[in-house]
Amino acid sequence: MIIDFHTHIFPKKIAERAISRLSAIVNLKPGTNGCAEGLRASMQKAGIDLGVVLPVVTDIRQFDSIVRFAAFLNETYGSCQEQRLISLAGIHPDDPDYKERLVLLKREGFAGIKVHPNYQNVEFNDLRMKNLLYAASEIGLPVITHAGFDPYTPDHEFCTPDMILEVLKDVAPENLILAHLGSNENYEEAEEKLCGQNVYLDTAYSITHVKEAQFIRMVRKHGADKILFGTDSPWTDQKTCVEILKKCALTDWEKELIFSKNAMKLLGIR
Repeated sequence: MIIDFHTHIFPKKIAERAISRLSAIVNLKPGTNGCAEGLRASMQKAGIDLGVVLPVVTDIRQFDSIVRFAAFLNETYGSCQEQRLISLAGIHPDDPDYKERLVLLKREGFAGIKVHPNYQNVEFNDLRMKNLLYAASEIGLPVITHAGFDPYTPDHEFCTPDMILEVLKDVAPENLILAHLGSNENYEEAEEKLCGQNVYLDTAYSITHVKEAQFIRMVRKHGADKILFGTDSPWTDQKTCVEILKKCALTDWEKELIFSKNAMKLLGIR
């Protein structure tokens, strides 16, 4: 089984506009049309069984509409036998009702939430983010965050390894997932400061950029049981990402953990 823990899609009515705008920002050609159908077709081509969709709430007022779309995806594709989709929820750290909203999301069966410090204009070690992470951890809701460089804010990183270390010291959240191997395009510092910490690292986008020797070293230092396979579709080709990990000089058991076992544990899948 292969689970892609890091994908993005949009409602049909805004997908073309959103993909076009984001393509200009990231300077990448998208690998799908940004809709569920495009993602599932890409998954089929890559041999991916389940895709985890990560929505980003960039404005407090988006919460209801984004959660409705996430719920629609789960209802429509959450039980599919092939190319299954599970959407996490999103929340903004400025939301004054974040505690109640987190409880609601947990009660509604969402498997976790996504935050994106760069798009939400809140540094990862900001008190607002710490409070959100603490509340989510208290009720057992995993959180995945963008980490490291992002072309949306090229002159400022909103989630650095040092910020992450501060959060781990002050909040000690459980089931915190750091996208892009903990620091996008800065894998040396991520390896030095984050490997061995109580966090998960996902491979989204990074698996196509990090050198194989360093990736293997990071897996061994951090533990294969704390690494999640992700692609960042549509911003990388899913099939290419799958092939890179399959060819990587890790053991079959390490690959199985990364491809599926760790994600199944977080998602509550048996």
